[in-house]
Amino acid sequence: MNTYVKFGILMVLIVGSLVWLAFSGVKDTKTYYKTIPELEKMGAQAQGQRLRVGGEVEPGSIVKSGSRVSFQLHQGADTLSVVYTGSDPLPDTFKDNAQALAEGRLAANGTFEANHIQAKCASKYEAKPAQRVTHETASARS
Repeated sequence: MNTYVKFGILMVLIVGSLVWLAFSGVKDTKTYYKTIPELEKMGAQAQGQRLRVGGEVEPGSIVKSGSRVSFQLHQGADTLSVVYTGSDPLPDTFKDNAQALAEGRLAANGTFEANHIQAKCASKYEAKPAQRVTHETASARS
């Protein structure tokens, strides 16, 4: 067999392997953002897929037991039970009524098994109403 043909076959195998590895790696790490109503509409199709679901933490629903934390997310009238078993500590802003984003997979029993939690509390980063008025008044005077 010609040396150039052998080299060409080898190059095709190497490039093909790299493309396959890149495609399968991206497929395993991609995560879709869904709302709770969208997740409910997906039904059994959502099971096993890597997803992100956002909502507000239901007041009084956070239950910590060892390294496991369970809570309820809600969007309007729709709620979702979430169980977090990740190794990272929960964010300081994760509390009742905080907006949270859970990343993980939907279990067959309808519980969302999260391995990563992000939380934010918008009121923590906004200026207090008195400070806003003072700042706006000072800007108007300039």
